[in-house]
Amino acid sequence: MDVHKWPRKNDADSIKARQEALGLDREVTGIELEPWARAQEMLTGVAVIPVSVVGPIELELGEYELREPGGELAETGRARDTVFVPLAHTEGGLSASLYRGAKAVAESGGFRTFVLADRITRASCFVFASAAEAVPFSRWLEGELDSIRAWLGEQDDPALSKHARLREVKTHVVGPLCHVLWRWTTGDAVGTNMMTRNAYVLNMGYVMERAPVKPERAILEANMGGDKKPSFEYFQSGHGKTVLAETTLTEDAVRRVLRTGLDDLQELAWAGTHGAIASGMQSVAFTPASAIAAVFAATGQDLGMVGTSSMAHGTARRVEAGLNVSIRLPGLEVATVGGGTTLPYARSWLELLGCAGAGKVYRFAQIVAAATLALEISASAAMATAGSAEFFRAHHERGGLR
Repeated sequence: MDVHKWPRKNDADSIKARQEALGLDREVTGIELEPWARAQEMLTGVAVIPVSVVGPIELELGEYELREPGGELAETGRARDTVFVPLAHTEGGLSASLYRGAKAVAESGGFRTFVLADRITRASCFVFASAAEAVPFSRWLEGELDSIRAWLGEQDDPALSKHARLREVKTHVVGPLCHVLWRWTTGDAVGTNMMTRNAYVLNMGYVMERAPVKPERAILEANMGGDKKPSFEYFQSGHGKTVLAETTLTEDAVRRVLRTGLDDLQELAWAGTHGAIASGMQSVAFTPASAIAAVFAATGQDLGMVGTSSMAHGTARRVEAGLNVSIRLPGLEVATVGGGTTLPYARSWLELLGCAGAGKVYRFAQIVAAATLALEISASAAMATAGSAEFFRAHHERGGLR
């Protein structure tokens, strides 16, 4: 078919025309597509992924709110809960491994989770003729924050989202370039579209019009942040929700459930940390992406955001009660409203977690962190056995084709 004649709309006739042109069979096209029509462009079929449900996961969660006018994150309470986590994937052994980690933690007293920060960043850039122009511009811009906030509040522009609120601005000058990190909060949505629209209006309507030296050009996203990929900037300063999960594993639970020892786990953590440093890895962890991608796929999250979301920093330290282990996810990009979370299947799995709709995103972020640590514990335990025999056995028995 001529590329210029390829049907691009999501009406029934266009969908049918694409299916017929590609000769797709009923396995791909035999599902009613109307509920999916707003999810993406040129909708043609669906991909079905098996979903397991793993639990119970025992945890103590924080309750959080943003305090205005500065948007500081405040913990307002803590509560214990038991959840069952949906995992959409085709990775043999993943669900069983995550269950094993969750069981060891439950027998050790459960997880404790914390939300440390809430900021989502758009990394713009303003280009000048020289550093002599870019340097004073950066100083001017960082001093304009209050004026910019007021200006945004006064605008009656349909392109602006009222849910995205500007919290900070950080500049970084390199030669004639002034990179600018606009840092926002966006409620229960990930907020990428919101902050992109707002940053564009801000760049063109305020900065380009009022700068003491007008930039030669504005670039809406210039890659200094690291959206949808690992980056030191987000590893250190956060992006989306910065979340921490921890537990103290008892020696009994480690022996009976994980079939290894506390010293073995600590030795592996020591070796793994040095391995991460030697490789230049922007993480200190073994397998966070598997858990995060599986939860994301089940709950309608943006799968491209697994890149940033799976950056992790794990620790392990012997304490009197056993082995204290933790994982910090600095760039967890999650939502409980908007986007794929509105699809029927995703809504159902979010409801299972008690995370559907407004006011639930901090709860959801903490559950994702706990599930990630559960998998990390189990995978680490398998690797910590003599010769990593348990790790080999899991992949040999559940690894699919031979």
